[in-house]
Amino acid sequence: MRTHSVYIGLGSSLGDRLASMRAAVQHMRAIMDVHEVSHLYAAQPLGVVRNDTLLSAVAHCMTDLIPIDLLIELQKIERKLGSSRVQGPRPIDLDILFYDSVIIDTYRLLIPHPRLAERAYVLMPLAEIAPNLMHPVLYYTPVQLLQDAEDAAQVRVYTPMAPEQMRERAAGE
Repeated sequence: MRTHSVYIGLGSSLGDRLASMRAAVQHMRAIMDVHEVSHLYAAQPLGVVRNDTLLSAVAHCMTDLIPIDLLIELQKIERKLGSSRVQGPRPIDLDILFYDSVIIDTYRLLIPHPRLAERAYVLMPLAEIAPNLMHPVLYYTPVQLLQDAEDAAQVRVYTPMAPEQMRERAAGE
């Protein structure tokens, strides 16, 4: 069976975001070979994870699943972790960004992800692990797309604070 190179976008904007991201990657390892995962990125507001902070990452994986089966498996992971397919904040969101260089446009599945070029919180982690990956429709790399992303200044690598740092910040030190 042929294996396929896929890039999966991970996002969490509700609940324990770090735990959701870690759990999602662990579940993904059960259905495919996770080669590399980017750093975590925080979209504005930055700093301490608050109710309105989005954490994001991108994973490069190898799978023998066909695209629709991969989508179904990722949706199962989302449901296990408490997400539904409604818009808005959720514990985890898993999106197929790229599947080899395949272009799919059906009512249920769009690959490459249709809004990835507009989202710095997806482009930054993608550029980190696949800077030269060519978008099969736009013919630009993530690095090139990131140059035109309007929200790039609002996204930074996220480093969780240690408990003592949180206490210091809360005390105003």
